Amino acid sequence: MRFARNFLPALIVLVVVLYETVVVPRFGPQGELPAHLAFYGLLGPLVTFFTIEWIAEGMRAREEAERALRHLYGELSASHEQLEAVQNLLRALADAEDLEAVMDVAVNGARGATGATAARLSVVGGLERRAHGALLPAVPATLHALELPLLGGGAPVGHMTLQFGAAPEADTVALAQALAAEIGTALESAQNRTRDLVTLYQVDQSIRAERNMSRLLERLTGTMAERVGAAARAAYLRDEDGVLRLVWARDLMGRTSLGGAVSAFARRVAEVGQPLTASPDEAGATFTGAQSALGLPMRSEEGLVGVIVLGDARADAFEDARIPLLALLASQATLAVRNARAYLYSEELAIGEERTRIAREIHDGVAQSLAFCAIKLDVAERQIAQNPERAQEEVRTARTILREQIREVRRSIFALRPIDLERFGLLETVRRYVQDFGEQHGVRTHLEVRGEVNLAPGDEAVMFRILQESLNNVAKHARAREVRVDLAGGGVVRLTVVDDGAGFDPAALTGRVSSAGGLGLTQMRERVESRGGGYSVTSAPGAGTRVVAELPQA
Repeated sequence: MRFARNFLPALIVLVVVLYETVVVPRFGPQGELPAHLAFYGLLGPLVTFFTIEWIAEGMRAREEAERALRHLYGELSASHEQLEAVQNLLRALADAEDLEAVMDVAVNGARGATGATAARLSVVGGLERRAHGALLPAVPATLHALELPLLGGGAPVGHMTLQFGAAPEADTVALAQALAAEIGTALESAQNRTRDLVTLYQVDQSIRAERNMSRLLERLTGTMAERVGAAARAAYLRDEDGVLRLVWARDLMGRTSLGGAVSAFARRVAEVGQPLTASPDEAGATFTGAQSALGLPMRSEEGLVGVIVLGDARADAFEDARIPLLALLASQATLAVRNARAYLYSEELAIGEERTRIAREIHDGVAQSLAFCAIKLDVAERQIAQNPERAQEEVRTARTILREQIREVRRSIFALRPIDLERFGLLETVRRYVQDFGEQHGVRTHLEVRGEVNLAPGDEAVMFRILQESLNNVAKHARAREVRVDLAGGGVVRLTVVDDGAGFDPAALTGRVSSAGGLGLTQMRERVESRGGGYSVTSAPGAGTRVVAELPQA
């Protein structure tokens, strides 16, 4: 078109001039008219026709190019929309907080990105999500299903099915396969996060529920070993002198030990204070037959508490271990160990206080009564010949005192008898104690349990201690014929102990210490209130006593 516009007019003028000046004169006057008719009537239109056809061919080529460009633009726009949908899907997968959120985002995003009419996604374990209608068990002939496995770390984590109204094109299949790979990775990450949370929850439960140090270390190290597939584990703790000692261990054969030599690798972890992997020689010296080992320090604000070592017979068992998570678990283990040690220390203090109380009561009560009996018997011995009636009176007095002290000693023995709350649970322990108390002291007892009773282990111990103190105060002071015990659950757990005994003035006896547990009314109230509960005593001389203790449900 540019050529026709610039050169064709000049060329036509040149051809006409040459024809008129060169060709026409040769025909003479008689041939001039035929020559003009031949040129302008035949050659001119023919040239014009071919010229216009040439220009039209250019226009058609241009239109074809424009159509190709529009088609390419449409394909690019569709690809851009697909790419944008994929990018949005990947961003949404990264932002999803949990496994169910990942599944919701994945199934809707895959359907939108591929243009499927419906989608279904299921993961190992049974969870399933659908988008835009349920998929039929048998796919109709008019629909085309694309089955895609979802892999995470090379292992199957789920399955995705996409339905199309027509057979999907190759690029759609390729896109769906790429999305399946990304979704599989996202599902694996979400499952790992879920397992991490479950592991932390299990460790937290171990901290709350376990007081025995050996069982505590077994649970904590077992949870950590299970998380990384380790076969052996050991826990080393620093004692009060700062010496690192092996407290609990389980080797590759499953044998458990509660002591032994401290490995050089454990000492190295304690010195460095950071997670370390052992050489094969260090691993073998820590656990017989182990080829790899991982050491994790347990640290608190005061310094090193101990070291946890995991071992395995595989040489590369801990190459892919999630060290930050294991370090966090070791920190949780540190809290658990400190709590257990604090509990053991408080138990030692309680035992020391109990021994002091028993010694005081024996000195102030039983010992003095026995000394008084001895004096009475000495008097009876001197009077037996001169004044038999006086001697008999002294013997009867001594006998009465001895019987009373025998009952007192039995009450103390019954109160000090160990009660296995951890073995039987609170309800069964209360039932046994109330029944034994009635048989031991000749008192009618009635127990009623109502509602669901659910207390933390520490609160169970406190609640039972209140029951024990209250019943032993009944035995020592009340002279009651009947005792009623009511344990009720609900928003709070309420213990009520009511007797029909002599009663007393609470204002005058608030600081009284019982013979059984060594806790006065003030101490019992402080112990309950320190755990967010309430404690009250209602009594009056001759009107019996009512004790109520409340603790919040776990």
